[in-house]
Amino acid sequence: MARSKGPSGEGQTPLARHGVLRTRHPFVTMLSMFAVVLGVVGVSATGIAAYTVWDAAQAIGANAVVLDEDTPLPPSLGAIEGGVNVLVVGSDSCEGQDVALFPRCANDDSPGERNDVTMLVHISDEPRRVTVVSFPRDMIVPIPSCPKEDGSGNYSAMSAQMINASYMYGGLNCTVLTVEQLTGEEIHFAASIRWTGVINMSDAIGGVDVCVAGDISDKHTGLNLTAGNHTLVGVEALQFLRIRHGIGDGSDLGRISNQQQFMSSMVRKLQSDAVLADPGRLLNLATTAISQVQQKQLVLSSGLTNPTLMVQIAMAVKDVPYEDIVFVQYPTRYASGDGASRVMPVKDAADALFAALAANQPLTLTGDASQGYGVEVTGEAVQPPAPVDGSGETPAAEEPTGETPMGETPAAPVAEERVELPSDIAGQTAAQTTCTLPEN
Repeated sequence: MARSKGPSGEGQTPLARHGVLRTRHPFVTMLSMFAVVLGVVGVSATGIAAYTVWDAAQAIGANAVVLDEDTPLPPSLGAIEGGVNVLVVGSDSCEGQDVALFPRCANDDSPGERNDVTMLVHISDEPRRVTVVSFPRDMIVPIPSCPKEDGSGNYSAMSAQMINASYMYGGLNCTVLTVEQLTGEEIHFAASIRWTGVINMSDAIGGVDVCVAGDISDKHTGLNLTAGNHTLVGVEALQFLRIRHGIGDGSDLGRISNQQQFMSSMVRKLQSDAVLADPGRLLNLATTAISQVQQKQLVLSSGLTNPTLMVQIAMAVKDVPYEDIVFVQYPTRYASGDGASRVMPVKDAADALFAALAANQPLTLTGDASQGYGVEVTGEAVQPPAPVDGSGETPAAEEPTGETPMGETPAAPVAEERVELPSDIAGQTAAQTTCTLPEN
């Protein structure tokens, strides 16, 4: 479990324990984290306007959630031993959504708010690696005693509920506590984004490329795609992230792998020179994120509103090799007698995953890309783009001199032993290209 260092590096104490979180609500993944973080880096690194960074922090901070009012925020990523954990959750909330885009919201056919998307983003110590763990919404887990939103006490613990009930039960704070109890990991930061926020952020990114192996038509989300490659923006991007009935076996497990295809493609785009070398585009991402905060479509925990820390996070992840950006599903098995709906945790396989993360070992996937037959791996591994300088041009390579400083022996590269994850764990890396399979 990650700890913070005191001024001398001794007297370790836990970071970011949990107070009552304000109940603002979200949807999907790393969109907010990567967009805001990379946007701030772009503004800072290119010197567009230092004031813009400060103004962004003020705007975001005014609407931030606080994980623990009594615990100081970490001064830097280096103050958190064992890596950084960010929880990104999404709800099916209809509050503030466009009824024309989401007709079910007009009917109020599903009251309450559930965390239908729950992801734990783990950023390791050096050497930096990023692992994103998706938790199936129908997974049966214990939900701990969670503080009530008004501070009047705690809700009672529950021994077996779907994980997506945790948000409806006690808000974001309850989902944080539930994931901590399930994984044994400490969560330092949390973020959330609503449906409309996803639409606006995907527009700002400029679209994400996805592959579909066959025609898709889904009346539940309204998504219709022909076989082939597509660049998705706005509403279509959100529909693609939400689709379940039109792909694979129609389960949430297939939807997770579909989301992982989207995120993998998005990471490659955000690392490419088309984004990182374009200061205006990065500024657009940052300002779009700020507007989503102001419209209550995007909420960050207070630690993520610190510009310095945001820059550190971006610098930590922006050059991670594609093969070390890994998207996995928390391992599960179907519950007996419940068809293709409820799933149960497979703890032994999960323990192997989190042990490897604690040891900061590179991961090798041995399982399928999807437990729900949602995607298939296609093509060869994707290589990251060549580095670019501030002008957007690839710098000339330095000629090797073949010389070694006097008295020094060239250091031999140390090959790290990769950990083969159990085959129960489905997923893909950012180096793999996958294609969505129509419902079978």
